[in-house]
Amino acid sequence: MFDLFHGLDLWVGLSLVLALTFVLAFEFINGFHDTANAVATVIYTKAMPPHLAVVLSGIFNFLGVLLGGVGVAYAIVHLLPVELLINVDTGRGLAMVFAMLAAAITWNLGTWYFGIPASSSHTLIGSILGVGLANALITDLPLADGVNWGKAIDIGLSLVASPVAGFFVAGGLLLLLKRWLPLSKMHKTPDQRRAIDNKKHPPFWNRLVLVLSAMGVSFVHGSNDGQKGIGLIMLVLIGIVPANFVLDTTSTTYQIERTRDAANHLNVFYQRNEAMLGDFLALKRADALTELPANFRCDPELTVPTITALQTDLHGVSNYADLSPQKRIDVRRYLLCLDDTAKKVSRIEGLPARERADLQRLRADLTATTEYAPFWVIVAVALALGAGTMVGWRRVVLTVGEKIGKQGMTYAQGMSAQVTAVAAIGLANVFSLPVSTTHVLSSGVAGTMIANKTGLQGNTVRNILLAWVLTLPASMGLAAGLFWVGVQIVG
Repeated sequence: MFDLFHGLDLWVGLSLVLALTFVLAFEFINGFHDTANAVATVIYTKAMPPHLAVVLSGIFNFLGVLLGGVGVAYAIVHLLPVELLINVDTGRGLAMVFAMLAAAITWNLGTWYFGIPASSSHTLIGSILGVGLANALITDLPLADGVNWGKAIDIGLSLVASPVAGFFVAGGLLLLLKRWLPLSKMHKTPDQRRAIDNKKHPPFWNRLVLVLSAMGVSFVHGSNDGQKGIGLIMLVLIGIVPANFVLDTTSTTYQIERTRDAANHLNVFYQRNEAMLGDFLALKRADALTELPANFRCDPELTVPTITALQTDLHGVSNYADLSPQKRIDVRRYLLCLDDTAKKVSRIEGLPARERADLQRLRADLTATTEYAPFWVIVAVALALGAGTMVGWRRVVLTVGEKIGKQGMTYAQGMSAQVTAVAAIGLANVFSLPVSTTHVLSSGVAGTMIANKTGLQGNTVRNILLAWVLTLPASMGLAAGLFWVGVQIVG
């Protein structure tokens, strides 16, 4: 970890420390919001004492981050257009990172202070979109090219669909429990349990389900939300110290050969489908470029020379550490651009399904050594999430437990909301889509309140919905303005 400071100018090193601190601060504050939701139900129902719950939640968050892979992390990263990802110099990279993080932290702190379960996911995504659009305006790019809109739409749909599904599934699950076991003690609130049965804790089996599902929410939260911090740190490292992090220098010889073979097979794939792709990729055109321009850019018509350049740079290479820093940057640019073009090709109508499947496999092999995260990054993010949970859980626990519905939450409602959240977030992880733990769990609780005919508290629901609506434009505006200021400062 400490090797990354070797040979850096003092101001670059200080900027790197500050940027990493900002990312970890964002994850720490994320713990106030989203991770606190993971333990809100289990604490409110007194299934576990608060301090034990947050410690175990931290442990399961850590395991979730550790075992969750990096699919969601790079889904967040690739919201930015490939042109911005391959051409970030140190100054522009600093402006980009600090604008995103300052906007996200400001909004998260404000909503946390008022006890509103706002979404850190929405905040971060809005900040990234704001930076992408601001960069397009500053560099005279079309706004349509300022953001990876295909990825943005996919993520937007997942953020909208997941709380809606949480509302209806959790409500339906509660109705099933009421129909199956209408007289069960699980349908009591903690206050009713104490007043009627003179007992502090839920019945044993209800308590077990509440505890296990709470830890499940913590695990899937870590494997989803925790990855967003990983993606941010990788943006920081690639933007500020690219030589060390543009490629995974721990890649084995086999992995490097697999990357090189993917480029070879990609070339064969394009030649095989020349009749359909020839014009798009300029495969046989008389005016086709045979060499890359001095100022490298991503262009489908540069696909063949990009493949040639990649094959040349990787010829005989068995260890990325043997490449010069500039060659590593070049190789990453080639790989990202080839992947971006392959993604565009996969959307062309008329491409056979089996060919489309082959292209997806080739894309996975192309990016295998660029989409990674060092172990210390994963550990740092996991620790920041856990620490945030331990400090800031109280406000959100009160909101989720008592202020969404007109009466307190029953044990059955808590179980229904948590089991639904685990299923919804776990499913999103399978497809590498970021979702909001806050919105999934809060909407699940609201669904159970409606199903239980106890109603909703209008003020709280209005505040949550208002935060949901305002978060995206507010964070976009903040990030765009801060990015513009940052670019003016760094020149």
